[in-house]
Amino acid sequence: MMLLSLFPVVLLSLRATLVGGVAEPHPTFTDRDPNTGRTVVCDRCPPGTYLRARCTDTQKSECAPCPAGSFTELWNYIGKCLRCGVCSQNQVVKTACSADSDCQCECKQGYYYEKKYDMCLRHSECQSGQGVLTKGTADEDTVCQMCPKGTYSDTVSAHQNCTEHKHCNASGLELVLKGSTWHDSVCASCEGLRSRDGADYLKEILPAFFVHQKMPITRLRRVVQRLPSEGDRKQKETSGLNLSDLHVRINTWVASATAKQIRQLPKILPRANSAGERLQRKLQRIDSHLNELCFGGNEVNVV
Repeated sequence: MMLLSLFPVVLLSLRATLVGGVAEPHPTFTDRDPNTGRTVVCDRCPPGTYLRARCTDTQKSECAPCPAGSFTELWNYIGKCLRCGVCSQNQVVKTACSADSDCQCECKQGYYYEKKYDMCLRHSECQSGQGVLTKGTADEDTVCQMCPKGTYSDTVSAHQNCTEHKHCNASGLELVLKGSTWHDSVCASCEGLRSRDGADYLKEILPAFFVHQKMPITRLRRVVQRLPSEGDRKQKETSGLNLSDLHVRINTWVASATAKQIRQLPKILPRANSAGERLQRKLQRIDSHLNELCFGGNEVNVV
């Protein structure tokens, strides 16, 4: 937790004098009587008050309560209470300021305190293929882990853990693409398969595929503009779209794309990071498993 910085402690000289291990009921300080010039020992003021008038040979120290919005935390002889602090950016009040205590602040929801920078930073998000091992708190960042064998995560999140792969056999289906750390298993039924294409099953992992690739926004915009459409219609302008908008556009396209259009997708992906090659290999595995499981190894005519 973070305490707002106080004025220099030197101004307060606030440590109580100990006698025989027991704190004096009224810690004192040495001053000079303005009238006689003699040295006098004056009482300090308790927390929540300030010194309104100094003592003299004939008069004790006069203390007064701190006004609203100010405080003193220790025995003191300052002439004015300290102003209550204000929480900084991305902080909220944990404990309100009172006459004898400054306010305490903590990072707001979704942020944690980074001592190195003395500021609240947003919790880290676990990337696709990773799950949350420990959720972030006001004092600690998120802790991520690679998804263990048999599990996956297809999102970027500061909250989601890894999810177990589907078990195709339990649903009476066949496994045509084994799950990875970033996508679920893909299952298929041989019944009615002739009305479907292997590319139709590839659709299931395409949204997760584009999340996992982490393409720069400029490259992703070019991909969206080149998505195959009926009659070679061009996609709408993408320059004003952010990453979230672009992924929505891709997911909408995937939902309505034909098997033929899906099969064209690997060719339009950037060659720089071999994304097209990886997607093509996924499609080939699906086709191969469908042929082997449902057609005894005979080649299936694709759309």
